[in-house]
Amino acid sequence: MKRLMMSAATLALLASPVAATDIGDMTEAERQTFREEVRQYLLESPEVLMEAIAVLEQRQAAEEAAAQEVAVAENETAIFNSAFDHVGGNPDGDVVIVEFVDYRCSYCRRAHPEVNELVDTDGNIRFITKEFPILGEQSVLASRFAIATRLALGGEAYEQVSDALMAMRSDVTELALARLASDLDLDSEAIFAEIDNPIVQSTIDSNRALGQRMGITGTPSFVFGDQLVQGYVPLANMQDIVDIIRDTAG
Repeated sequence: MKRLMMSAATLALLASPVAATDIGDMTEAERQTFREEVRQYLLESPEVLMEAIAVLEQRQAAEEAAAQEVAVAENETAIFNSAFDHVGGNPDGDVVIVEFVDYRCSYCRRAHPEVNELVDTDGNIRFITKEFPILGEQSVLASRFAIATRLALGGEAYEQVSDALMAMRSDVTELALARLASDLDLDSEAIFAEIDNPIVQSTIDSNRALGQRMGITGTPSFVFGDQLVQGYVPLANMQDIVDIIRDTAG
């Protein structure tokens, strides 16, 4: 905000008649007078600062959106067509949503039921889950278990485990994961037999590298069409984004 206000002040200076004089040619006394006049002007017209800040924020938002579109385009194959990731919803859906998740992330847990509701009620969304454990060893173990489940037992079992991991509040340990599998009537031995499969670590490594290239710093992070959105997005907002994507494509 301080940087924005300084930039706004600069805009206000350039908008004033005094700027017709080269500041570099001013004497120290003239500079001091100039500063006082600008200060007084801003005190009398503080709305100028807010207007300038609003313009700067809009410009920055537009620049950020453009940069995100470039990042998505440059990493299109890794985002949308990786063989490592689980594809849920409608595999032939007309809208694609990608989510980077960490099972220990409170905002991922908050978003999870809303994402499921969106995908289930819409019926025409291709939903890709990217395992992106960034919150420590328990996050890594949870992701490894989820990926191993997909390798051992398939996509339906993966979705069951993902739902359960999002709801899990105890520490993530091998014993707790074995109990979780048992509660879901899944073969824990088959899952643990895959947990050291090189594909498990390759999946995590690939998603981390992708996240780094795209500037993803937290979870959840979403790709809606060609736009990267970092952070929790309420259900109503996600529905609006999906509608916009369809309207634009239509």
